[in-house]
Amino acid sequence: MSARPAVAPVDRAPADKPGLLFFYSAQSGQSRRVEAFLAQVLQRRGNHSTFQLHCVDADKHADFATLLEVTDTPALVIVDGGLVRARVTKPVGCRQIQELLSPWLR
Repeated sequence: MSARPAVAPVDRAPADKPGLLFFYSAQSGQSRRVEAFLAQVLQRRGNHSTFQLHCVDADKHADFATLLEVTDTPALVIVDGGLVRARVTKPVGCRQIQELLSPWLR
């Protein structure tokens, strides 16, 4: 596993939750599907409060996407302790998202 660069701290919730960044494109149907998959995974086990969710339009915030090495959308990036801890690009279903998030899910 290659080392990922440290990133600027994501706004932290009082409980110091990991940040879950959802990079999307407003023009992408696949981004809308992944958003629905993500909501389903978080709801399935009552994990809406586990992460501080940030939805980032990658087209409008291209510099931020580049900083986090997001080259394609949709993408999910978990930032915990100021570091990128996990990521997936173009997930194809709930299972792939659940596997990504599993270390943090209840």
